[in-house]
Amino acid sequence: MAEAARMYDVAIVGLGPTGATLANLLGAAGLSVLVLEKEAGIFPLPRAIHFDGEVLRILQGAGLRERVLAIARPGEQGMHFVNGAGETMLIRGGSAALGPHGCANNYYFHQPELEAVLREGLARFPNVELRLRHELIGIAQDADGATLSVRDLQRQENTTLSARYVVGCDGARSPVRRQMGSAMVDLGLRQPWLVFDVLLRQPVALPDHTVQHCDPARPMTYCNVVGDRRRWEIMVLPDDDREALVQPDTLWRLVAPWVKPEQARLERAAIYTFHSVIAQGWRQGRLLLAGDACHQTPPFLGQGMCAGIRDAVNLAWKLEAVLARGAPAALLDTYESERAPHVRALIELAVRLGNIIQTTDPARAAERDARFRAGRPEIFELPPQLLGQGAFDADAGSLAGRPFPQPRLTDGRLLDELLGRRSAVIGSPDALAAAAPATAERWRRADAIVIDRPDAPLRHWLEAHEARAVILRPDRYIVGVARTGHDLDRISQHLPVAP
Repeated sequence: MAEAARMYDVAIVGLGPTGATLANLLGAAGLSVLVLEKEAGIFPLPRAIHFDGEVLRILQGAGLRERVLAIARPGEQGMHFVNGAGETMLIRGGSAALGPHGCANNYYFHQPELEAVLREGLARFPNVELRLRHELIGIAQDADGATLSVRDLQRQENTTLSARYVVGCDGARSPVRRQMGSAMVDLGLRQPWLVFDVLLRQPVALPDHTVQHCDPARPMTYCNVVGDRRRWEIMVLPDDDREALVQPDTLWRLVAPWVKPEQARLERAAIYTFHSVIAQGWRQGRLLLAGDACHQTPPFLGQGMCAGIRDAVNLAWKLEAVLARGAPAALLDTYESERAPHVRALIELAVRLGNIIQTTDPARAAERDARFRAGRPEIFELPPQLLGQGAFDADAGSLAGRPFPQPRLTDGRLLDELLGRRSAVIGSPDALAAAAPATAERWRRADAIVIDRPDAPLRHWLEAHEARAVILRPDRYIVGVARTGHDLDRISQHLPVAP
């Protein structure tokens, strides 16, 4: 049956980390949000275990920083690459110090605890309606919005609901993606791994750091997660009997060099196939995709969930601009064009790193080890956080389209606590006064916060980059850096406003 006519601003399908983050950001923006989730509760077992500093900054923007820090730990111990002979070939260091996002660069966590924090955050917003045990069974869209056919799994009843936009955060098998017909492009890695999670019963002499066991006889990864949680990821070899592999006797034999059954409790053992795919077409009219629904990356960089949460913040401010301030809907077309190149670069790097770790040919492994010893390891840094073509001034130099740092201001606040969800125009009084009156009016229409007496850390940044002003988007990416009044007028045209 059709419910009484109500048009939600946004319907989100799926309440994993990506959907829950998006719902928190849109809830804070005051939009009316419907969230559909077919499961009754949070999946109780471990899955993702790592996020980076930019993700914590995004969750800070959702008002959840302290709650997230309470259930996570900085990845200060780093990662060691160890060959089959037990020789440490490379150490990638970690740090608990605050990085450019005003957070440590890496954190470890237990996904059910993070999801609980995100769901508790939704309770702050009466404008966010959560419907658990509701499954999407169909979508139709027209010029005004989308109609969702939904099955209430508890009551065994069907209903129809309406929203101006629908975002599929519904995972690798995304029904929303199937509805859109977006093709998935395979980027070259499809490898089964056994994921083995334990809770320690007693102190065990295990490393505090992550270890990549690059042993051609059996590649493995060991992770110190959080608290008493430890994880081994074990590559499945062609001759393995998969049913036998997940039996307790086999599992404990595989990790026998490090832990015994009496020392830890098995929490989960499952075989997953690591995929490397990206969708073509993240928007079709009123329908959009985010997270695993539009890209899946092997876990070697710990960036799968991170990529989905970056999708959420990119999409959230654009939906707010379109729905709350009347910006042109074409702004939403910049979502895929901005995000897809970085996601693809992450996936391709994860595939390359996976190929190094997963080497099972002894001769190739020996060649790899020799390169490590010679100081030429095939390990690469994460690709720079650079947006593809989109809602920023590509003519404003190499800084445009990159994230702005989050310094701590002289009053003790972090920058984003001052800026909130708004765009920002930051510069000296004379620099901002040089802007045309129409430019200042555009700042007002875009609801940008104008800071004409920058705090010392902001002044230092401007001086270091020989800039008179900088414009930031609500997701803290740089629209452009201005060195003249003309620059400022041109860059400001990229702030979306109602026609």
